[in-house]
Amino acid sequence: MIEFRSVSHRYGDRPTLQDVTLRLVERRIGVIGPNGSGKSTLARLCNGLVKPTSGTVLAEGHDTTRETAAVRRVTGFVFQDPDTQILMPTVAEDLAFSLRPLRLPAAEVARRVDAQLEAFGLVDHRDHPAHLLSGGQKQLLAIAAVLMTDPAIVLFDEPTTLLDLRNKHRVMETIVGLSQQIVVVTHDLDLLDRFDRVILIDEGRVAADGAPGETVAFYRKLILG
Repeated sequence: MIEFRSVSHRYGDRPTLQDVTLRLVERRIGVIGPNGSGKSTLARLCNGLVKPTSGTVLAEGHDTTRETAAVRRVTGFVFQDPDTQILMPTVAEDLAFSLRPLRLPAAEVARRVDAQLEAFGLVDHRDHPAHLLSGGQKQLLAIAAVLMTDPAIVLFDEPTTLLDLRNKHRVMETIVGLSQQIVVVTHDLDLLDRFDRVILIDEGRVAADGAPGETVAFYRKLILG
C-alpha cells in the first residue's frame, strides 16, 4: 500500500504536484496524464527517488523521506529506458547483480537466477550480452532484475513507450500477471482495461480517479474536447 498525505512537490519555483492525497491499495493501478502533468513525479515519490516538498508519502508504512532503506526493500522501480537499468555485461550477471545487497550463498544466487531466466523466457540468452538484446527482451530483463529481491510494490514509468506493438503487448502481459502491487505510468490507454484503478494527473493535481473506462473517457474528453 502507498499513501500520499497532502503531498506537494516543486522543481525550483515550478510546482509539479499540488496537495495530493491518495491511498493506493488496489493491485493494479494506472497513472495517466499529459506530458508534464506530474505523473512521473508521482511515481518517483512512491519509492523515494523524489522527496516531497511538503506532506508525507508512505510505502508499506515506511516514510519515503526518513526511511529510505526500508522503502527500497519493499519497492522496485522500472524505468522507461531499460538501458539505464542494465548494469552488467550478460543477462545472468545482471540478474545476479540485483542480489548483491542480500549477500546470499552462491548456490542460492544461481538458483534464483535460473528461476528468473525461466520465468521470463530468457534461458537461451543467459550468457548473451545484455545490451544486444531486443528492446522487448531488455525491458523484460529490467523487470526480472527488479523482481529478484521480491518487492511488495513495483512502479513502472512508461515501460512500453519505446517498444513496438508486439513487445508492448508482451511486456504489459508480464506486468499485469505479476503478483505484486503495481503502479504503472503510461500513455498507452488501451493497455489499461484489466487494471483495477486509473488515476488522471493534470497540472499537478488529481483530475479523475476511478475505474479504467471512466477515467480514460474523462481524459479523452479533457484532451480532445
